[in-house]
Amino acid sequence: MGNAAGLWRWFAALIVAAVIVLQMPAAARAQVNFDRIGGDYLRKPIRSGDPAECALVCERDKRCRSWTFSYPTGREGAYCWLKNTVPARSRSDCCISGVRGAGVLEPRGHGMEFSIDRAGGDYRSFEARGHDGDDHCKAACEADGKCRAWTYTRPGYIGREARCFLKKEVKPPRRRPGFISGVVR
Repeated sequence: MGNAAGLWRWFAALIVAAVIVLQMPAAARAQVNFDRIGGDYLRKPIRSGDPAECALVCERDKRCRSWTFSYPTGREGAYCWLKNTVPARSRSDCCISGVRGAGVLEPRGHGMEFSIDRAGGDYRSFEARGHDGDDHCKAACEADGKCRAWTYTRPGYIGREARCFLKKEVKPPRRRPGFISGVVR
């Protein structure tokens, strides 16, 4: 009987924790295309280019209250900025920011798959310039009757510049930081 009561308490605690996480305000969750300026005490290179690694670095450092991951550019690698405060968010295509305990929640919908590569099936690729490279890549695929899927790579992930790959086949998705993909037909 003691085991059943302990199991019940553990289950109830798990439910309470899940409710708290689900009710966490959106501002407390890590978000793509936001920077948190100020409060920096550590700048750490992230060789994998994965923002989830930055969130984990913050979790393991007791001083960390928030963090910003800056995507690699054509000239510099990816960096994680740990912060001892929780500065206000500001829109910026350079980064993903979050608070300790939030992890990384990437956007869903709009026909885009964030941190997804659909490797293979390419019939055309081109350099994608500007801040709306992923939208431009998606639009190029939608305008081409032969294109069934596309993948956009941010600058610094497979080369100095961003690239768009148009695909004649829909390949299986696989997680890969710095990539955005979609299926149109």
